[in-house]
Amino acid sequence: MAKDRIVSATEQVEDAPASGTETPRSMRPTHLDGFTGQAALRQRLRIALDAASQRNEPMEHLLLHGPPGLGKTTLAHVVANEMESRVFVTSGPALTRGSDLVGTLTRMQPGDILFIDEIHRLPVSVEEYIYPAMEDFKIDFTLDSGMHAKVVTYQLKPFTLIGATTRAGLLTSALRSRFGISHRLDYYEVEELESILERAMGQMELSAITPDARVRIAERSRGTPRICLRLLRRVRDFAQVRNAGRIDAAAVTDALELEGVDELGLDALDRAYLRTIQKIYKGGPVGLEAIAATMGEDSGTLEDLVEPYLLQIGHLARTRQGRQLTEAATAWLDGQS
Repeated sequence: MAKDRIVSATEQVEDAPASGTETPRSMRPTHLDGFTGQAALRQRLRIALDAASQRNEPMEHLLLHGPPGLGKTTLAHVVANEMESRVFVTSGPALTRGSDLVGTLTRMQPGDILFIDEIHRLPVSVEEYIYPAMEDFKIDFTLDSGMHAKVVTYQLKPFTLIGATTRAGLLTSALRSRFGISHRLDYYEVEELESILERAMGQMELSAITPDARVRIAERSRGTPRICLRLLRRVRDFAQVRNAGRIDAAAVTDALELEGVDELGLDALDRAYLRTIQKIYKGGPVGLEAIAATMGEDSGTLEDLVEPYLLQIGHLARTRQGRQLTEAATAWLDGQS
């Protein structure tokens, strides 16, 4: 499936925590000083954390939005560690009823963190419980219905809500306005990804890796740490079996060629998308539905998983008439043929 592509920023099974000493989760930084990239956000968080600590109060509610794989979940755990508090993790789709939220909030102690991933998918009925909890640290829960209905008010301990979303535009204005800090995470530069690789290599005890190999992995990671670490694991396995454990530029190229990832970080689906527009539709403009029908893919998959990176590297333009290849994309495709 498209979501299981090696260059997909969506979390996959191999990215989740597992048993053993070397897990993807263990490669994540635990404190703000160890977090790479997102310099503006780190400064804002440092000020907010220090101010909250001096006042002995929870930090303001925080909304993190941006593409997947850039560190929103990691930052939630970093904030919890900085505040020396616990973090309760859930997601919008998992909170189907108000009682689900009440159960979590009433267990929390002062200063604890509630992290809600995919917060844009909260049901309206649950979102209404969030408002008084965020503003007044209380929650009203209705028991029974009709003439026997009774409203019970729970007084909550002061906490910090951290919401994460890849679709900030789908949040209601009422919910968005209740976050004291809102920040969009940006794609990472190659140099920042190299720093992340260095840290990961130390934890994976990888010493036989050349600097140019590190650069090549970073360049093909689509500006996303999650993809970067995933590619590193694949290259490590390839080098162990085919290159006596040494990770050099040639090993990176061969390993990722085997995975279908080229020097731009594009995979077979990306290239098929570009070639469809070039060969079938003469470079565009063409509608997304027409491209999807020609490729036999779902239009939502192309829009969410393929187009963002092509737009980022300047190979695709969205016009009123439809999708169109840029001159850079045309020149690159001509060079590939």
